[in-house]
Amino acid sequence: MTDCDRVAAALLRHGLLLRGGFHPDARELALPGGESVGTVLLAGNAGPGMWEAFSARMPDGADPLDRWSGEVLGEVAGAFGGAAVLPSDGPPFRPFQQWAMRAEPVSPSPIGILIHPVYGLWHGYRGALLFEAVLELPSLTEAETHSPCDSCSDRPCLTTCPVCAFSGSGYDVPACRSHLRSGSGDLCLEGSCLARRACPVGRDYIYEPAQSAFHMAAFRGGALE
Repeated sequence: MTDCDRVAAALLRHGLLLRGGFHPDARELALPGGESVGTVLLAGNAGPGMWEAFSARMPDGADPLDRWSGEVLGEVAGAFGGAAVLPSDGPPFRPFQQWAMRAEPVSPSPIGILIHPVYGLWHGYRGALLFEAVLELPSLTEAETHSPCDSCSDRPCLTTCPVCAFSGSGYDVPACRSHLRSGSGDLCLEGSCLARRACPVGRDYIYEPAQSAFHMAAFRGGALE
């Protein structure tokens, strides 16, 4: 069993998945003690595991998922002599989308969310584990390396949003949030983003209603831009 296998097993005990990794350039990143980072491993979710673990011990107060993620990933990283960072740590914020595209075969979908060839749009990144050592990384199969958007001609994700928040020019966040707050967005709030649900890839990984409602309520609560 490799070091990455051990990290993956430790993450799985908390319902999280090892989502690949990469070896950063020299002096690109540093650990809290100043040491250069030799390996970045991403931790995230797909399927019901994370929600089951998180909802069983959800912290009270603001930002419960970030606080739970920080505690869990800090524990796992510390057990292997590393450090954990979250997408919400900052400013400055670390480039998690760029990290994800270096770590595994994800790419931007037409609606901006990174799409995975297996999980589709139903996945997320909870943080990264940083290690001084250069660890052997998990290998990918050929079936995991191509973007499913390349062969999707219909692109239903761009035509399903009831307020046309997604277009070739970007994502209209204020329009989306206004719709969710208007009383007309119950289908999105209860079943998650309709544009996201329109994607035919990864439908076995669609979030359960409770998880969808949690994420959508958190998004709706943000400030209008």
